This record gives sequence, C-alpha cells and structure tokens, in this order.
Amino acid sequence: MIKKLSAYKTYMIYSGVSSFLFSLMFTMTSIFYIETVKVNPLQLVLIGTILETACFLFEIPTGIVADIYSRKLSIVVGVGMIGIGFILESSIPAYGIVLVSQVIWGVGATFLSGAEEAWIADEVGDKGLEKLFLKSAQIGQVFSILGIVVSGLLGSIGVRLPMVISGILFIGLSIFLVLFMPENGFKPKTMEDKNTWQKMVHTFSDGLKAIRKSTVLMSILGIALIYGLYSEGIDRLWGAHFLEDIMFPSLGNLKPALWFGIISTTASILGIIAVEIVKRRMEKRGKMDRMWLLVIINMMLIGSLFTFGLSGSFVIGFASYLAVSTFRRINEPIYRAWMNQGIESNVRATVLSTMGQIDAFGQIIGGVLIGLIAKQISISMGIVSAALILCPVILLYVFAINKNRNRNRFHLKELE
Repeated sequence: MIKKLSAYKTYMIYSGVSSFLFSLMFTMTSIFYIETVKVNPLQLVLIGTILETACFLFEIPTGIVADIYSRKLSIVVGVGMIGIGFILESSIPAYGIVLVSQVIWGVGATFLSGAEEAWIADEVGDKGLEKLFLKSAQIGQVFSILGIVVSGLLGSIGVRLPMVISGILFIGLSIFLVLFMPENGFKPKTMEDKNTWQKMVHTFSDGLKAIRKSTVLMSILGIALIYGLYSEGIDRLWGAHFLEDIMFPSLGNLKPALWFGIISTTASILGIIAVEIVKRRMEKRGKMDRMWLLVIINMMLIGSLFTFGLSGSFVIGFASYLAVSTFRRINEPIYRAWMNQGIESNVRATVLSTMGQIDAFGQIIGGVLIGLIAKQISISMGIVSAALILCPVILLYVFAINKNRNRNRFHLKELE
C-alpha cells in the first residue's frame, strides 16, 4: 500500500505545483488570445465572463459535494478537469473552442473552491491557518516564478506549447493527489434518511444560516462581490494594455512573450518579499490590526490601479502594474484566513463556495460592464473603471472592523 504524505506537506506540494502550472499556462494567454485567436477587448473580457458563469452555476453544488462526500475527491476531480480544459483551449486556436474550454476548467475550479481550504483546515485545525496560508502563498510565488520563466522560454518557441504542457501536468497532479493525499479529519454529514438532492438542499441551507447569523460574514459577502466586479477588468485587460496602449520598448528586440515573462517574474519576486514582511508583522499584531492592514492594502491597490490605467509610458505602466500585483498578492492570504475564521467545519466548504459564487456573479456583471467600456472607449478607461468599482470595499472593511469592536466590547461587559 502506498504511504500517504502528511496533510501539511501535501498542501505545500499542491500549492507549489499548481502555482507553477497556472503560471505556465497564464503567462502566455494574453498573447494567445490577442495575436493568435484575434479577439477584441470585449471578446477578451467575455472569455472570463463565460468562465465565471460556469463558476457561478456550479459553485454551490460542488461545494456541497465536498461537505457531504469528500474534500479530497472534490479536489482531485477539480484538478483533472482544469487540465482537460487547458489542453482543449490551447490545442485549437478558435474563439468558440476557447469558450467551451472555459466552461470545462471553470467547473473544475468550482470543485476546488472552498474544498482546498476546508480540507486543510479539517486536517490541521483552525489554529495557525493564517501562518499556513501565508507560507503556502510564498511557496506558490516561488514556483510561479519558475513557471513564468519556463513559460517565457517555451513561449518564444511557440505560444501554445507551455499551455498544452500545463494541461497535461495538471492531469498528472490529480493522479499524484489520488495516491498521496490524506483525508483523516473530514467527517461527512450523515443523513441516511435523505436522498442526494435532499442532502444538498439541507447542507446549502445550513451554509446560508451560518452566513445570515453573522454580520461579519455578510460583510465578507459584500467584499467578495466587489472583488468579483473589479477583478475581471484587470485580469483580462492588463496584457492588452501593455500590447496596445503602452507598447514594449525596442530593447534587444525582445519578443512580447519574454516581456510578459519579465513583468510576471518581477511581480512574483516582489510578492514573495512583500508577503514575508507582512507575515512577520502579523505575528506581532492582534486581529484588529490585521483587519486595518486589509484597509491599507486595498487603499494602495486602488491608487495603483488608477495609475496603471492612466499610464501611457512603459516605465510608469511597469511600476504601477508591479504595485497592483504586489498588493493583490499580499491581500489574498490575509483575506482568505479572515474568511475561514468562525465558520463551522460541517458547512465550511459550502459557506466558502457561497463566497466564491458571489465573487463569480460579480465577475460576470463586472466583466461585461468593463469589457463594454474597454471596447467603446478604451482599454485604459476599462482599467480605470475597475479601480472605481473597487473603492466601496474600504467602507465594508471599516464596517466589519466596527462590528468586531462592538462585539468584543459586548463580551467584555458580559464578563464584568
């Protein structure tokens, strides 16, 4: 019998390998869509809209599967489907095929959403999750750099080559997880008197009840919606902004594939350094200080987005995009750890999937809106509109901080 790895080691391997493979794939996608598939700005954003529509429709059912049957099974299926979608997308350079592939790997992504965090939380417990997520983020960033470098080198040979290889290796990763991934902390919900659909409805209902009774979770739902609304604009348009508005300098006759590799590698290195600094500061700070840190990070992110969208020179565009990428990388692990706090284990994947579904809904709406602005006005204005959409997230974070402060005061009065 094959010996399973520890949950901690498995999660770190998974974080590193999946980050490498995503970088291998996505470093070349902007060039692939614009120069090979020949899409316009609206079509470019609609690719993401189709992806997020698939995520929106399947987020809750797949999260419920993870709560009822197996977190591991959900992750294995998700990783395999992402691999299949990547292979299809990069094998046939046609817009229709690209859209179909988005549906396939988008459904795969919903099997991962919520299940990853729920699995590791069940295996190691809630204590120390922030530190674990920050550590995994650092490992992911290191492997992202390697993936970017490899993608840039392979992309200079053929843009589709690193994309196809990424899909094949994702399927290999799913096989690795089947063989070595443990699942000891998961306790499936036992509802023998209900059929599968009744189990799903019951678990979904439990997830909604958990959210409704917590004002903080309701705030996080609003934050997830705003993140979805703004993110599709920057995710899909940043590459087009460089290719069509800013333009790369004629330095050594470098191909766009190598320029994207340089930009992404630099962003990843800065992300590693920034996350390490934040991790060390967080170890000395309380929960309220960490929440205020999220406010500061998001304020800086908004300012960087405005600058990037309005930039016309390569130097300003390069610097502001690095700032955008760095603040997003710092924000993610802190935000993820905050979401996991206070969610009961038996509905954790369902609640997190609900958050994911709200995010996906936001990306559907925001993607179409920002795509229309980019097509009718300019790509630059599309990115500026994304920055404007993100602004209300500051108010929601401040609201959540005040709610936490008032709740803590209430508990202190009870103890007196």
